[in-house]
Amino acid sequence: MTEARPQIVCLCGSTRFTDEFRTVNRDLTLAGTIVVAPAEFEHAGDQITNEQKAALSALHFAKIDLADRVMVVNPGGYIGESMRREIRYAHQTGKPVEYTDALDGVVNP
Repeated sequence: MTEARPQIVCLCGSTRFTDEFRTVNRDLTLAGTIVVAPAEFEHAGDQITNEQKAALSALHFAKIDLADRVMVVNPGGYIGESMRREIRYAHQTGKPVEYTDALDGVVNP
């Protein structure tokens, strides 16, 4: 008898929240979840070219495709434009979307 595959969660959010990403990644991993997340944190000082940025964006959409659900890391309810695109894509592909923080006052992320 084989055990069911652990659930896969894709973390989305602004890469300026490096510490929050690490915490959510750790907590989900310790709960037995496979976590896929951004590898580059440009807002935290990582230097990437425009070509790399475009490639990483496309790769991130593929990570959403791979995932069973999406967890948006949004301290203080923050939803940026890149995050809005990722959330729209997740909804379009039928992925459940959850948020780490309430969306107070955010309309149609």
